[in-house]
Amino acid sequence: MSKGPKTHHVVPNPDGGWDVKKGGASRASSHHETKRDAIDRGREISRNQNTEFRIHNKDGRIASSDSHGNDPHPPQG
Repeated sequence: MSKGPKTHHVVPNPDGGWDVKKGGASRASSHHETKRDAIDRGREISRNQNTEFRIHNKDGRIASSDSHGNDPHPPQG
């Protein structure tokens, strides 16, 4: 799993709530009470910075991943 600078992650905060973090960063870009709010904000940041966006479960495992740029297989359309 890549946590390099070209990713953003929604991760559970140990003190409660959810954080949006850039891959490799020690501090959160933003903190939210609900996972939904963190996902909405994280997706916005990821789109703006053309990074991979990964949403983690409470146990820390990746639940889903979206690509916002650098997609080797973009959809045809």
